[in-house]
Amino acid sequence: MNFEVFCFILSLLISVALIFLVIWNVIAFDDLRTDYKNPIDLCKTLNPLVLPEYALHAFLTTLFLFGGFWVMFIFNIPLLAYHVHRYLSRPVMSNFGIYDPTEVMNSSELNRCQREGWVKLAFFLISFFIYLYRMLYALLS
Repeated sequence: MNFEVFCFILSLLISVALIFLVIWNVIAFDDLRTDYKNPIDLCKTLNPLVLPEYALHAFLTTLFLFGGFWVMFIFNIPLLAYHVHRYLSRPVMSNFGIYDPTEVMNSSELNRCQREGWVKLAFFLISFFIYLYRMLYALLS
C-alpha cells in the first residue's frame, strides 16, 4: 500500500469522525433551540469536543501538506483558518472551548452557531466523497 492510499484511507476515517462531531453539535444546538437542553449543559457537552475537532482537521490538513496533495490542502485551508480565528476570538473563559453559556442563548449567536454547524457538515460530507473518490482512484491506478 503506497502513501497516497494510506493517506486517503486515514482521511476517510478522520472525516467520518468529524462528521459525527458536527452532527452532535447540530443536534445539541437544535435541542437548545427547542428547550430540551439548557445552555450550561450544552456548553459542558460541546466545549470538550471543540479542540479534538480542530486538532483532527489540522492533522488532516498537515497530512495533505506533507503528502503533497495540494488541491486537498488548499481545499481545507479556509476551514482551518476559520477554526484558528474562531478559537482565538473565543469569549474569555476558564476552560477550553468556544461556547459561553451566557452568550449562546442570544438568538443571533444561536443562529450563527447552527449555521456554522450546517456549513461544516456540508463541507465534511463533500470532503468525505472527494476523499473516497481519491482513495478509489489511488487503489485502481
